[in-house]
Amino acid sequence: MPEYDYIVVGAGTAGCVLAARLSQRDDVRVLLTEAGGPARTRAMTVPSAWPENLGSTADWADVTTNQADAGALAYPRGRALGGSGAINAMAHVRGHRSVYDGWAAGGATGWTFADLLPYFRRSERTLGRDARLRGTDGVVPVAPAAEADRHPVASGLFEALRAAGHPVTDDLSGARQEGATWVDLAIAGGQRVSPADAYLRPALARANLRVTTNTLVTRLNVVRGRCTGVTCISGGTSVTAHAAREVILCAGSVGSPQLLMLSGIGPAGHLKAIGIDPVADVAGVGCNLQDHPIAFASYSAEAPLPVSKYNHGEVYAALRSDLAGGHPDLHVFPILFPLAPPGCDAPAAGYALVAAVVGPDSRGSLRLSSSDPQAAPLIDPGFLRDGRDLTRLSAGLTMVRELAAGPELAFARAAELWPGRSVHDDAELRRYVRRTVGSYYHPAGTCRMGTGGDAVVDPQLRVHGVAGLRVADASVLPTIPNAHPNATVLAVAERAAELLG
Repeated sequence: MPEYDYIVVGAGTAGCVLAARLSQRDDVRVLLTEAGGPARTRAMTVPSAWPENLGSTADWADVTTNQADAGALAYPRGRALGGSGAINAMAHVRGHRSVYDGWAAGGATGWTFADLLPYFRRSERTLGRDARLRGTDGVVPVAPAAEADRHPVASGLFEALRAAGHPVTDDLSGARQEGATWVDLAIAGGQRVSPADAYLRPALARANLRVTTNTLVTRLNVVRGRCTGVTCISGGTSVTAHAAREVILCAGSVGSPQLLMLSGIGPAGHLKAIGIDPVADVAGVGCNLQDHPIAFASYSAEAPLPVSKYNHGEVYAALRSDLAGGHPDLHVFPILFPLAPPGCDAPAAGYALVAAVVGPDSRGSLRLSSSDPQAAPLIDPGFLRDGRDLTRLSAGLTMVRELAAGPELAFARAAELWPGRSVHDDAELRRYVRRTVGSYYHPAGTCRMGTGGDAVVDPQLRVHGVAGLRVADASVLPTIPNAHPNATVLAVAERAAELLG
């Protein structure tokens, strides 16, 4: 491979943005590497088909360490052009503005909500939203489910939330960021709009942009304290690419800390223990892993329900538990097809109602299992490690069951299969939550941005202790937004592109 000005590692949400934005400049040469393939499959295109991506060749198909009493959990993440933005459920929603203000207060100077707002607006294209807060001519078209096409169970849940006295908002990314809403989805013309569709594919014809797929970066090359390029496996051959200016790591909250540590950048003690010579002792690499734990109730229906024309969700509610601080700490939403917790039988027809803790206090970690770059890392989200999250999730599941028992969903309900009416007191519900806890699939925070000994990157996203190297993806988020992270990662990557000049 020849020399490039910038090498972007990982063609996920952030990598697609950076490759597209950097290659707009005629005076730079950009290489974007992706471990997955170039295909845009039916499961990546048809919104309701997104569950088919899980466990496919477009999924790294990771597994966590044992969590609470649930054992090891499947932990999907994207391995394709568009990364997790090509296989996820397409929700496009920001965290509460106080989350971003908290980043700046904690040492990530310049990352308040006001600082990020231009980049949120630059990344999205909306209709009928507040143009002071939302983008109207950005890159990714987003909109809620059309009223005529909304799923009846989603409509029933929305009315149940309203009837129970929960707040309602017209836009969780707008002025009122609390309550139930028909959330924006990255869907246009009946198809998913992934970051690869919106940003990367329109740029592929540029002469100064090279995109290599099925290319696994195995090492960041550091010479005398500066990252000079990457070593990859491509076509079964080890090759090296050189970066004249910088390498930008966009491999996500699992892949970015994994590659840093494989390259000798991370906690020196851990690296030595698995046979890697430390290049830079950056203690925070792989620490601070955050995710949104979920629990759900499963309901059978007397007859098959319609198939969602969208993402099997459509309605989301940002609500507060008694432990909430400055912003909602719970999500409630439906999964509009028959589903049961792992190890339990799903109904022939039905749906699930889900509670998620989106303001978790628990923290986990990511560590290497060996020095082999093709070995899966040890992923520990730390679900329910802090007892407050168990309290929150149990409270959220109680809300869900109360909503399901109301008249608004009676048309679609035959029985609550799981946890079942035999589970009725708080202790039993907590045991059910611990046995069945799962993930919203939103890992973040493993290369924390800020200051202090546990920060990995500074507010300009430069890796501490190594010149010519930045990280720009969900791993840099100091605290996880109380929402799906993809909209935030788009904004972070837009800002990163500007930081690079």
